[in-house]
Amino acid sequence: MACNQDPNAQATARNTGARAEQRAETLRRFRRLRALNDDDPERGALRAALIEDHLTYARHIALRYGGRGELVEDFVQVAYLALVKAVDQFDPERGTAFLGYATPVMLGEIKKYFRDATWDVHVPRSVQELTRTVRAAAEQLTRQLARSPSVAELAEHVGAPAELVTEALVALDGYTVASLDRPLRGEPGAPSLGDLIGGEDARFETVVNRTALKPLIAQLNERDRSILMMHFFHGMTQREIGARLGCSQMHISRLLASVLARLRTALC
Repeated sequence: MACNQDPNAQATARNTGARAEQRAETLRRFRRLRALNDDDPERGALRAALIEDHLTYARHIALRYGGRGELVEDFVQVAYLALVKAVDQFDPERGTAFLGYATPVMLGEIKKYFRDATWDVHVPRSVQELTRTVRAAAEQLTRQLARSPSVAELAEHVGAPAELVTEALVALDGYTVASLDRPLRGEPGAPSLGDLIGGEDARFETVVNRTALKPLIAQLNERDRSILMMHFFHGMTQREIGARLGCSQMHISRLLASVLARLRTALC
C-alpha cells in the first residue's frame, strides 16, 4: 500500500513550481519587451507592468537594508528608481533571472545613497561603511547582554580593531546635525541650542595681551615697573605717581609714554 505524500512537501513542491513558472513568464515578457520598438504603445504598457509587478520586492529590499527610522522612505524611493534602471537594462538572453540581476542593482544604489547623501558631516567612506556594521552589532549585543556593549565587545563581534570601532562610533554623531534654532524643550519661548552658545568674550584679547606682556614687563627696571603698577593697577594719576617718586608730572608722563612705546614695539 503506497504511503500518502507529506502535505508540507506537496505545498513546497507547488510553490517551487509556481515560482519557476513565474520566472519563466517574466523572462518571456522581457523578451517581448526587447522585441518591440521604442515607439510601440505596447512596449510602454509592458514596461510599466514589469515595474509595477516588482515594486513590492523593491520595497522589501529597501526595508531590509534601511530597517527603521526616517530614512526608510528615502531608501524605498532609491530602490524604486534602481528597479526602473534594472528593467531598462536587463537582458533576458543572459540566462539570469530578473531578480538575480535586479537585487544587486537595487542594493548597490541604496548603499551608494547611504554613503553619499545621508551624512550631514563628511566622514571617510570606509568609516561610513563600518558604522552600519557597528550599529547593527550594537543593537544585537544590547539585546543579548541586556546592556550597552563595550568598545572591546563590539570590536570582537565585528572583527575590527577597537580604534576603528571607536572612530565609527564617533562618526555616528556626524550622521545628522541638529539645528541651532531647535528649542531644547517643547514649550513656548524655550531657549534654543543657539541661545546657549557663548559669543566672543571681549576680555579674551586682554588675557592674551597680559600673558604676552608678563615677560616683557619682567625685563623693565624697577622704576618703570613701579610706574606701570601704580598707573594701571592702583589707578594713580601721573601727579600722584610723581609725588610718590619725587618727580614732576611732566617727567612721569614722558617716562610712561616711553615705557608703553617700548612694550608696543616688543609686542609687534
